[in-house]
Parts: sequence; structure tokens; C-alpha cells
Amino acid sequence: MSALPLFIILFSLFVLSSPVFAGDTPNIKEWCSQTPNPEPCEYFLSQKSNSHVVKDKSDFHKISIQIALERSLRAKDYTTGLRTKCRNKEEEAAWADCLELYETTILKLNKTMDKYEKCTDDDTNIWLSAALTTLETCRTGFIELGVSDNLLPLMSNNVSKLICNTLSNNKLSPSKQKFKDGYPTWVSLGDRKLLQTASLAGDLVVAADGSGNFKTIKEAIDVAAKRKGTSRFVIHVKAGVYNENVVAGDMVKYVMLLGDGIGKTVITGSKSVGGGSTTFNSATFAVTGDGFMARGVTFRNTAGAANHQAVALRSGSDLSVFYQCSFEGYQDTLYVHYQRQFYRNCDVYGTVDFIFGNSAVVLQNCNIYCRQPIHGQQCTITAQGRTDPNENTGISIHSSNILGTSDLGATPSYLGRPWKQYSRTVYLKSYIGSHIKPAGWLEWSGNFALSTLNYGEYLNTGPGSSTANRVKWKGYRVIMTAAEASKFSVGNFIAGNSWLPSTSVPYTSGI
Repeated sequence: MSALPLFIILFSLFVLSSPVFAGDTPNIKEWCSQTPNPEPCEYFLSQKSNSHVVKDKSDFHKISIQIALERSLRAKDYTTGLRTKCRNKEEEAAWADCLELYETTILKLNKTMDKYEKCTDDDTNIWLSAALTTLETCRTGFIELGVSDNLLPLMSNNVSKLICNTLSNNKLSPSKQKFKDGYPTWVSLGDRKLLQTASLAGDLVVAADGSGNFKTIKEAIDVAAKRKGTSRFVIHVKAGVYNENVVAGDMVKYVMLLGDGIGKTVITGSKSVGGGSTTFNSATFAVTGDGFMARGVTFRNTAGAANHQAVALRSGSDLSVFYQCSFEGYQDTLYVHYQRQFYRNCDVYGTVDFIFGNSAVVLQNCNIYCRQPIHGQQCTITAQGRTDPNENTGISIHSSNILGTSDLGATPSYLGRPWKQYSRTVYLKSYIGSHIKPAGWLEWSGNFALSTLNYGEYLNTGPGSSTANRVKWKGYRVIMTAAEASKFSVGNFIAGNSWLPSTSVPYTSGI
């Protein structure tokens, strides 16, 4: 048989077996042309047997998420088989992170499609953003360990582009949120009482001296992960120093970690990128289970400035609250990884990019301290990681104090720098110390993101608050009205009125 007839036969078989119908193709092209990544949209949508039912935006959005989920499942299975190709421990560390992160991607995509989840458009956006962020974190791990040449090209796929397409179908504008008793309504009355009660008996007690149920926090977290139900579960961690790395995973839901106060209950570790970990896996305490709360706890990483990225706390817990806690480290101290978070009356210490990540987070009434980095470095407070313009994420610092430690000296210090293309950070009605340079903000690398970032300042005070000599970037602005500033308030930016009231954490809803 000649080559040409064989080609014709194979091509005919391909066409006959394809689920694409000639009449549907223009419809697919039309819908996909409205996305930022039309090529993978057209390719994978044309392979869906139900693509012909795309009648409206809702149908298109649903099928787009299904496609992203299917490709994520395939990507995870493929990545699982790459372990034998790891050449060294650094590659294996980054690979292991990616497996865990793909599971989170799949979990969040599934959640947006769960018919039992009474989710709003804001919920959908924040979960899609979390799915996208985990994939970016996977890539970052290989790069920061210097091993991106081998496995990372093999893991290249269209999942991120497909998730970006779903985000473009779910564009949001901030809306007014309801408050109850001065709290966002997502914090229940019961949780408010837990956070404000002076003395409280825990469901479990952790005590380093052996006087509780367990000596380690990990043991108590393991018990919490096995329980059923959605009632609040309180773990009282008595005063003491707990030298352990703790991971409270997706099954650890509605747990409260109750310490005896800042500097009294201390969780400490020393993992770092300099020591061979990824940033993601360097956290002394990591939590991803929904509804986590902590009060009166110090989270610490002692790796030091010379060991580069070293996380004290990594939170991916949706609707999480940290009240009267401290976060102590150097580079990358507080990793606000993804989803909605609220920090009130907390202290944060660090050197470089020490509040970073891609959550929708508000820090309110907090003390934020620049400390001395290694020679030649500047102190940069924030590095926000938004990679898509349709993500409803960012860092909002409200009514807080921007300070320097006694050892900071003349170290040049800045409010933040753009880690990712659409980095978004605002400072609202905060005190800014004299250590912050007049320019206020620092470039990441040349002109990268200077026109696409979203940085703003509103009615700040203190010797470092003058905006007269701030950067002239297209993406930076002085916020002139309360209406504009209120988009980044607790009530609007993290829908705080719908969940904070249950925690009993005091907060200000507006600006």
C-alpha cells in the first residue's frame, strides 16, 4: 500500500472518530475567542462530546472548568511517573511539592463544581485563583532550587492557561458586604467568643512538659484531622517552645490553635531554601484546612537572613483568622499563599518580601517590622503574587504600624515590590516610619510589571508616608477617595462580614 492512501485512510478515521460536529465549530471559536487563551480552549473544547450544548455563558464556564479539571488529573498522573527521572534530592524535593500542589489544584476545581457547595461568584473566583496559584508554586520550586532544566519542561501543559480562561468568565467587581455586631458575617458568634474569651478549655491540650494530652502539636493536629463534623475544635497549646514543623492539611477543618500569648507559646523551625527545602516546604507551620483560627501563638523560623527563603507560617486556609499572633523570620516570613485570610493585632518581622503570596488578605491593626537583612540587601515588606488580572486577590494593610527594629540602621526599606505580573498591594490609614525610602516601592527587575501592577496608598501618616516623591509607575497611584479605598476594606475585599463575626475577632469593616 502506498503512503498517500494510508495517510488518507488514517485521516478519515481520525475525522470520523472526532466528537466535533461541523455545525459546532463556529460556536466553539466564538466562545473561545472571548478568553485570554483561545487556542487550548478550542482544542480541548472541540474534544468534549457535550461541547454542542454551549448555549450561554454559564454552560461555557461549566465546561471550561470541567476541561481544566480533566487536564489537571492527567497532569498529576503524568507527574507521578516522573519520580524516576529525578537526578538529585533538590529535584525530588520540588517534584514532591508539585504532587501535593496538583492535589490542591484538583481539590479547588472540584469545589467550584460541587452542587452541594452554595458558592457565590466570589467563592468561585477565590478557589480558581487558588488552583492557579498552586501551579505557579510548583514551577517556582524548581527555579529557586536551581533545577528547572530537567523535569520542569516535561511538566509543561495547558492547565494554567485553561484556569485563566475560567477566571476570565468569572470577572468580579467588589460589592458591599454585610456586618453583624461589628464583624464580617463569615465569623460566627461562637467563633467571636472563642477568640475573645480570656480563659478557654481546649478539646485537646498540648504541653511540652507532659501535663496535657500530647507533648507535640503534630499529634494533636493528627487527631483533629480524623474527626467528623463542622463544629469548632480547639487545641490549647500551653506556654513552651515547640521545635517542630507542622502541616495541618485539608482535612484539618475548623480548628483553632489557642496559645498562651505571643512569646509564650512558640512554634519554631529552621527549614530554608538555603538548607535545601523549597520555599513552600520550608514553613514551620503550614495550614490548608478551611476555617483555621489561631490566637496567642508565635510562629518562628530561625534559619536566618543568610539562608534566604524561610517561612514561619504558610496559610492556604480559606476564611482563616490570626489574632494576637506573631510571625518571626527573615526572608519570606509570612506566606499568605491563597484564599481569604484576616490578621488582626499581629506582629510580623522580616527582611525581604516577608509578607508574600496570592491570597485575598487584610492585615489590620498589626505591627510590621523591617529587620536587618544580609549586607547589600534592602528590606522589602510585601511581594504579592497575582498572575492573572481577573483574580480577586491582593494584600491590604489597614490601620497598621510600619516600623523598623533597633538593628535596622540605615538599611533602605520599601513597602513592596512586584513579584508577579499583576501584583496588588495597598496601604490604608497606616503609620509609616522614616525607614521607608521616599520612593516607597522597589522594582523587581527592570520594568517588569510596572504598568500592570496595582499599588496604592490612602491617608497614611508618619514620616515615611509622604507621597510627594513616590515612584511614577503607571500601576501606582495615590488613592484619592474613600469609595476607592473601601474596595480593599475587610468588608469588601475579603467579604469579611460574611465570615468574621463567627470568630469574635474585633475588626473594622470599612475604611
